[in-house]
Amino acid sequence: MISIVVVDDHQMVRQSIVSLLDTVSDFEVAGEASNGHEALAMIREKRPDAALVDIAMPRLNGLETTRRIQAMAVDTCVIILSMYSDERIMRQAFENGAKGYLLKSSVIDDLLHAIRTVVKDEIYMSPSIERSATDGNLRTGSATESELSLEGLSNREREILQLVAEGHTNKSVGEVLCIDIKTVEKHRAALIKKLGARGISDLIQVALKHHLVFLDDF
Repeated sequence: MISIVVVDDHQMVRQSIVSLLDTVSDFEVAGEASNGHEALAMIREKRPDAALVDIAMPRLNGLETTRRIQAMAVDTCVIILSMYSDERIMRQAFENGAKGYLLKSSVIDDLLHAIRTVVKDEIYMSPSIERSATDGNLRTGSATESELSLEGLSNREREILQLVAEGHTNKSVGEVLCIDIKTVEKHRAALIKKLGARGISDLIQVALKHHLVFLDDF
């Protein structure tokens, strides 16, 4: 039996995937999460074989969630669910530890095949994606400029960068993360210094460049 966690901030999409997986005899849905933080807690507890993770989620997107799952050293294979076929995003997904990259436009058989492929420790990509690099290169390629640029940021700083780019004020960032505004201001000042940013517009550009947020979010 293959256990799976489904992570998507859109309830209708998430429940549709869960309903589909429930009809497959060798699949078992271990749980569902509406954001990256819920996913991390659930994966830590359930230790599923696979996780289907939406790429564009508020607070903690799919790429960051994948990076943190990888850091947890669990045997959960991540399949990124995405509407984006941009090679730079795909490359970052694999560098962050994903085993699969599936376009949301894919057919049901592709989803089932993707899950069965990654749990065998093999790479899966949607057949419809036009690739200029092999699966192996996408998985093991050298760190990109974007990853090097964010290398010095803590998990908390990455979260705050995404939230600021999403339009949150210092007060609302504090409310979302349950920290006081002074702590938010401290982290934000550290972000500006580390990234060499001159203000909010620069932080947004950095977040867009490194796929913490996407143009569709604006």
